[in-house]
Amino acid sequence: MPHRDILAIGTSAGGFEALRLLARELPADFPAAILVVIHLSAEFTSGLDKILAQDGPLPVSFAHDGDPVRRGHVFLAPPRCHLLLDGEHLWLGRGPRENNARPAIDPLFRSVALCCGPRAVGVVLTGTLGDGASGLHALHRCGGIAVVQDPTDAAFPEMPANALRMLTPDHIAGLREMPALLATLAREPAGPPRPVPPRSGSKPKSHATDSHRP
Repeated sequence: MPHRDILAIGTSAGGFEALRLLARELPADFPAAILVVIHLSAEFTSGLDKILAQDGPLPVSFAHDGDPVRRGHVFLAPPRCHLLLDGEHLWLGRGPRENNARPAIDPLFRSVALCCGPRAVGVVLTGTLGDGASGLHALHRCGGIAVVQDPTDAAFPEMPANALRMLTPDHIAGLREMPALLATLAREPAGPPRPVPPRSGSKPKSHATDSHRP
């Protein structure tokens, strides 16, 4: 029986330290692929992949167009590109910014919702403004499990609070509770298939082949 083998995480301000804690505490045998969007500046070369890989047992890399999804691997959205999932492969979208960001969290969550909602867990962590709220809502409607960091626990509570205004998640948790919770959820059987509700987003490849530039 398939389990929940896709974990999609979105974060912004305060997310660097949040991701470092998750990297340290998630187990080496974590059975899901981990897809991460954090709002990164395009002005500087990021060493986040190396930092997270040094912090914990899981391999970490910035995603490349067409990468096959690997369980137990952390894929980071690179600067200037939306990270999208289509079945068993990752794609990089260069379409318009969303919520003033590229990479943005909502496109990742929508793509995960469309391709594999019942197999997925979506997480909104610390951040400002509202990126991730509508995408997590779409993921939840497509059968995925929705997790939101407790705003009172977040370094920047606005993004989790906006997610809570959009939907009632399956779990609200403090950051230190997250590793154990996510490890448990990833080992649960996938939910039953669900038809994609109207207005859940467009197909991932239509974003990935978009040639728009800022």
